Amino acid sequence: MNGLELSEAFYRTHGAPMLQEQFPDLLPLLAVGLTGSGSECFGFDDDLSRDHDFEPGFCIFLPGEDAVDRRTAFGLERAYARLPKEFLGLKRSNIAPVGGARHGVLRTAEWFTDKVGAADGVLTLRQWLTVPEYALAEAVNGRIFFDGSGDLTRIRARLSAYPEDVRKKKLAGNLLLMAQAGQYNYRRCLGHGETGAAQLAVAEFVKATMATVFLLNRVYCPYYKWSFRAMRALPKLSLLAETAEYLLTTDNGPEFAETKYDLIEDAASCVIDELQAQGLTEAICGDLEKHAYSVNDGIADANLRNLHVLAAV
Repeated sequence: MNGLELSEAFYRTHGAPMLQEQFPDLLPLLAVGLTGSGSECFGFDDDLSRDHDFEPGFCIFLPGEDAVDRRTAFGLERAYARLPKEFLGLKRSNIAPVGGARHGVLRTAEWFTDKVGAADGVLTLRQWLTVPEYALAEAVNGRIFFDGSGDLTRIRARLSAYPEDVRKKKLAGNLLLMAQAGQYNYRRCLGHGETGAAQLAVAEFVKATMATVFLLNRVYCPYYKWSFRAMRALPKLSLLAETAEYLLTTDNGPEFAETKYDLIEDAASCVIDELQAQGLTEAICGDLEKHAYSVNDGIADANLRNLHVLAAV
């Protein structure tokens, strides 16, 4: 049983009855689920993850004080804290009546403001360009078990994917980085005898490639330590995770360099095929730089299109 399954089982067994019995009038205003920081919210937790923050628990989301006052919220916090201290052989950590960092009673507006800077999930163009992608991933991950008003679900829907123009701007920037680091600078660094710089070029290429793959899948890339696991589960271009891992974990001696460059070009070709399949580029060539500018040219918003091609990366 992973963390999401544990959380939902704990809610169904103890949380839902508590809310129905003690707070029936609040149910139309509440949402309950597990979302946010932590591998368990992505379904990535394993045995090693259980060394910290792995416990039965869930989040109860409340509207603002105009709808649920502090006294009522405090009563709900105390009721949550009194839920069984052990479930399925797993102990809950002691939680203050005001809640914890990941579980307990939370104000919806405060939670989304903390994650993405907007209480209602309505982001400005600047926010879309600058909010860390892992934070967006944390705002929409996990599972919602109950949503009485539907407000939490609506906010998550607003944040579920980049607007198309923003996606294109981010794609254009990452495609240009792939071209510069992989198709151009990797071989040049090796030619100068700069194997360390060559590996930095590989790292930049891998980061940009992974970002591109997530963008082509319209899925946010999570925090870097989970990026490979998340990429392997994507429906499109997931096999490039193995290419990326090989590029990062091999050195740049003569026995590897040519193979690595071939893999870079193969990854570029796969990405170009997908760009063309999605109608994102009009360029007909293997040069990712030309595709970067073609994608940028397809941005409808003139102000965004005219920003520096790397403005979103």
